Amino acid sequence: MILALYCPDIAQNTGTCLRTGACLGVPVHIIEPAGFPVSAPAFRRAGMDYLDAVEWQRHASFAAFERWRREKGRRLVLFTTKGATPLPAFTFQPGDVLLFGRESAGAPEEVHAAADARVKIPLRPGMRSLNVAVSAAMALGEALRQTNGFHAPEPT
Repeated sequence: MILALYCPDIAQNTGTCLRTGACLGVPVHIIEPAGFPVSAPAFRRAGMDYLDAVEWQRHASFAAFERWRREKGRRLVLFTTKGATPLPAFTFQPGDVLLFGRESAGAPEEVHAAADARVKIPLRPGMRSLNVAVSAAMALGEALRQTNGFHAPEPT
């Protein structure tokens, strides 16, 4: 399982996603350009000392990310308010890449077209969207639950 962020706007949300990746043992990929410098110092406040425990990778563009993804043979699952399948009805696979769009604009049509699946998190009527870091944590939790991807705690 991989968490990917498409052109994130807010460093603190990205830092929170990196922290989530560290805690759940899930690599995080950041597709640029971002709305901030993509560097550990930009994420430090939200990511705290967890940044040293997460595997993360940068991609210079969506095209570069797509080349990487296709080489690895991974399915792209886009989370979007325009998704066709509600999260509780979707079946995840262990190698999935869970992609979340930018906070200000979501994902453009080229990203929608490249996605193997488009999933939405059901919301109450009248609500537009959840925070991207909250959405990512919810989706990762369900994906890891379905694929038995949660890691057992280390013995003390």
